[in-house]
Amino acid sequence: MPNSPSDPPRPSDARRRIKVQRRGPLLVEGPVEVELEDGTTVSSDRFRVALCTCRRSRRFPWCDTSHRARSAKPADGPAAND
Repeated sequence: MPNSPSDPPRPSDARRRIKVQRRGPLLVEGPVEVELEDGTTVSSDRFRVALCTCRRSRRFPWCDTSHRARSAKPADGPAAND
């Protein structure tokens, strides 16, 4: 199976595949290093990681699926009057 933990490691110059989802995280084939705005670097050795794009994650830059619970409510619902 491609991208399974038993696959041999990829060369560091190999292309990475990033899957973009409309209302979700970026799925990146790992391992990865992510440089944050403040210049710090975080890394993951997992074979696939989910990077948060909504910035709602408590584990940013890693996605913790917080976007699911905090999605916007319809404008015509009860929350519109709050």
